[in-house]
Amino acid sequence: MHTVLRVIMLWFAVSLLALPAKAEQDAVREAQSVISRQIEAFLADDATTAYSFASPEIKSVFPNAERFFDMVKKSYAPVFRPGNYAFGRHKVTPDGESAYQEVLISAPDGKDWAVFYELKRQRSGTFAINGVRMVRETGSQGI
Repeated sequence: MHTVLRVIMLWFAVSLLALPAKAEQDAVREAQSVISRQIEAFLADDATTAYSFASPEIKSVFPNAERFFDMVKKSYAPVFRPGNYAFGRHKVTPDGESAYQEVLISAPDGKDWAVFYELKRQRSGTFAINGVRMVRETGSQGI
């Protein structure tokens, strides 16, 4: 009887330890999906969809999709028209409310960039992009 109880307790303990790791993996997948879908919208010249992934804070600075789209086109050209991109390092806050994702972009002009995304969880439970910082790099530097 003690063996069965020990096995159940061990299984329960391992399950509890796995929950945070699974929650973090789910948050990372969600953040990466939001970023990918926004990049796809940029590539399709779909300003409305690209804007839909911006946080309320970003939308307060750029109150419509066209102004947002123009800003990204002018100031974040490698994000607007990436040649290729791959996800690098990531970090999720312990409460799951913020995610940080490195994206390595090879721009059409041949220059490489490390782009750092900050995403914030919204009341709806989904992530929205709250900021992007670009660094001209050829290798991953981490977050």
